[in-house]
Amino acid sequence: MGELKRILHVEDDPSIQAVVKVSLEAIGGYQVQSCSSGHQALEEVEAFAPQFVLLDVMMPGMGGPETLTRLSERIDLAQVPVVFMTAKVQPSEIEHLRNLGARDVIVKPFDPMRLASQIQAIWEAGGK
Repeated sequence: MGELKRILHVEDDPSIQAVVKVSLEAIGGYQVQSCSSGHQALEEVEAFAPQFVLLDVMMPGMGGPETLTRLSERIDLAQVPVVFMTAKVQPSEIEHLRNLGARDVIVKPFDPMRLASQIQAIWEAGGK
């Protein structure tokens, strides 16, 4: 499956975006491309060629689920896991997000010290 290096992070909240970037780059050693909207993610996804996408659910304009659908037209979701980050953690909501094609769901608020290891575990679990 190879080593995970490039993560596309889509999040409209600049403070969360900053914490995730620092957490994943400093602790995980990943290269993180931050996008503040679904539209920006669609513009940058092919050039950045992420191996993993971390996607906020609630965003103005194009929300996470629509962004996921649009991303699936540009990248192979079987090869590039998409994980939602959300504060909505009812089992039915998590199941709905997984049915859309998400590999997993990370709950907000998340622990910045553990985020890189959570992502690494999801990456390794998805290995073919």
